[in-house]
Amino acid sequence: MSKKNYHSVPSQNGWAVKKEGVKALVSTHRTQAAAESATRQQAKRSGVEAVYHKKDGVIKDKDSFGNDTFPPRDLKH
Repeated sequence: MSKKNYHSVPSQNGWAVKKEGVKALVSTHRTQAAAESATRQQAKRSGVEAVYHKKDGVIKDKDSFGNDTFPPRDLKH
């Protein structure tokens, strides 16, 4: 069974952290930065990817915290 990634997504009251395949939100936040921080923490803890979305819902960035056998070369970090 594969692990589910965490996403930082826009929500009705600001921003939210959502786990793939789960309807309920993990947490809600007033700012995008707070949601991205919480997404990163959850992904690190679970060893999966953190996926960050823009306000329009399009993916803007990803961070991998799993055991990737061929990790991407992230030039940002």
